[in-house]
Amino acid sequence: MLALRLPPDIEKRLDDLARRTGRTKSYYAREALIEHLDDLEDIYLAQQRVEENGPRISLDDMIEKYGLGRDDET
Repeated sequence: MLALRLPPDIEKRLDDLARRTGRTKSYYAREALIEHLDDLEDIYLAQQRVEENGPRISLDDMIEKYGLGRDDET
């Protein structure tokens, strides 16, 4: 079970959408979570990785090191 406190403007939009479509507010809340949970997890993981200590390499250094993007080599 999950209870959400939404800003009044979002609550109104959700109420209006549910009323116009004949679906429940829970249906749309569930759909939004399913749709965006992967993105939120990816963002959290990326932030976690940035905060970890470790060597970093710039894009320019990667291109130079691995010869990426060079049209003159086959």
